[in-house]
Amino acid sequence: MSSPLQDRVAIVSGASRGIGEAIASAYVSAGASVTLTSRKLENVSAVAEDINRQHPGRALAMAAHAGDREAVHSVVEQTVAEFGRLDIAVNNAATNPHFGPLLAAEEWQWDKILEVNLKGYFWLCQATAARMKSQGEGGSLINIASVAGMEPGPMMGIYSVSKAGVLMLTKVLAVELAADDIRVNAIAPGFVKTRFSQALWDNPALNKGIVQRTPQARMGEPSEVAGLAVYLASEAASFTTGATFVVDGGYTLT
Repeated sequence: MSSPLQDRVAIVSGASRGIGEAIASAYVSAGASVTLTSRKLENVSAVAEDINRQHPGRALAMAAHAGDREAVHSVVEQTVAEFGRLDIAVNNAATNPHFGPLLAAEEWQWDKILEVNLKGYFWLCQATAARMKSQGEGGSLINIASVAGMEPGPMMGIYSVSKAGVLMLTKVLAVELAADDIRVNAIAPGFVKTRFSQALWDNPALNKGIVQRTPQARMGEPSEVAGLAVYLASEAASFTTGATFVVDGGYTLT
């Protein structure tokens, strides 16, 4: 299908750059209209403007802190007001203010990471699922997790714990929402070259270790995650829920 998401409406959090930007752009190219969110409006507005130059009126930029329940619910309400419905939500926003040994972490770092990476994912799922239920036509929730949620990420202990929580959140919601034809799946990227992962690929020793362990001998690109996000949002994945799809160049196989 050339437009597998034709006339669908999506929300993508953390869409100002990297994987979120790539997914939002891919959704619009696949026929959808998209609300892009980020903590800072100016960052996400630039992405929406680029999209709207090629696809007028198909992208809406909104500022929203992913861990703020009221802000997230407002995004859902304004998306429906703008586009008339809601079919897809992608939880991509993430933070990681702690990089180092887990036992050196401070309480505020735990609070911040779990607020955004786990509770924030739940808030968007909760608000979106309520709208999807009222529409009565099902929908797709996609959580961007990480291979760090499957095995400890180097120097990213709290982040790893938060992403492990995302994997279980995905399974629990998949069971609870299946009767409403709302599918919930996760994508677990490996090491993708984005600004978020710069602390890894900017460190020669860490970068070398990652590349050497990866069978494809490189880091991934955001576009290599976006294609899977299009599939999971489409009818082609209508019998797929509660699954985690690893996109890591074979890293977790070694």
